[in-house]
Amino acid sequence: MSELTDLTERLVSIPSHEDETQAGDAIESWLRDETEANVTRDDAGNVRAWRNESADAPSLAFVGHHDVVPPDDSQTADGGEYVVYRDDGRLHGRGTADMKGAVAAMLLAFREADPDRPLGFASFVGEEVGGEGARFAIEGGFDPDYALVGEGSTGYSADGVLDVAVAHKGRRASTVTAAGTSAHASEPEAGENAVYRACDAVDVIRDLDAPSADVLGETLSGSVAVTEIDGGTAWNVIPDECAVTVDERTVPGERADLASVEDIAGVSWAVDQDLPPMACDDEAFADAAVAAVRAEQDGAGERVSKPHATDAGWLADAGVTCLVCGPAEPGEAHTATESVSVDVLGRCRRVYERVAER
Repeated sequence: MSELTDLTERLVSIPSHEDETQAGDAIESWLRDETEANVTRDDAGNVRAWRNESADAPSLAFVGHHDVVPPDDSQTADGGEYVVYRDDGRLHGRGTADMKGAVAAMLLAFREADPDRPLGFASFVGEEVGGEGARFAIEGGFDPDYALVGEGSTGYSADGVLDVAVAHKGRRASTVTAAGTSAHASEPEAGENAVYRACDAVDVIRDLDAPSADVLGETLSGSVAVTEIDGGTAWNVIPDECAVTVDERTVPGERADLASVEDIAGVSWAVDQDLPPMACDDEAFADAAVAAVRAEQDGAGERVSKPHATDAGWLADAGVTCLVCGPAEPGEAHTATESVSVDVLGRCRRVYERVAER
């Protein structure tokens, strides 16, 4: 276990919220020193490696990311290095849960597994800003048959239990813009009030049905919510523009009909970000992963779904069969008190090895 915790601490201590280069350097050098894999670093900064590439069997890749969100002041030392420490069976620090702990577990499993198939490892950049690294890798030909993504799946069926996520929601962020004609507020009929048109669009959005989907026994329910509204320039001017921000949590399959707001005069709709959902399309793969989890937990562990997007969505969208399995628990990522269980890290490492060898 000390090798796993030591490697996690090493990776976590390296700042990677503005520039992932040093963290990528550490991962690349570890792979070159500890394995005989074919290791590459692409122009985006993604680190990838393959073992047993010539094997005539479907390929499997362990997938993570080494960028993090900006740390809290309490998570950095004077020199800029991230603070990481052990306490009460947990490692604390920015990136312990999301997701350098899982990256460390995957590195060790990648080295130790004895697969009869091509086995890959990838740690991407830019996951926290929309999957930039994953998209770059996919466009460059990264296409394993199967991927096990190490984002958090612990504590969904029960506290402290490592589960297997067979699906997750996506996120589509969009802006509804209402255009009008300005006029003096003392003569409102002389203009077209953009705020009123925006309110009409909000009424349409409020009444939209958000789709749901069933994936291997897990039900995902989408949602649509107006989260911001901005319009007007002065108290005595009829506004000629108003913008409405919409947050939509998407599920595999249908999307809410947000384009219907454009039936209102002067209203347009534009998508700002679209992070795809993920749905595992191979029940045997899910069963194998759950069996590996239960072998490490005296029968505990379930199929679950996650409420937020990961790089598994980009991979699944490109045709890769994905699962999510990792040590982070709900509510740990992106917090000032971020931490990860050392015991669950060890379980993840062993599960990854079992999946690679099945």
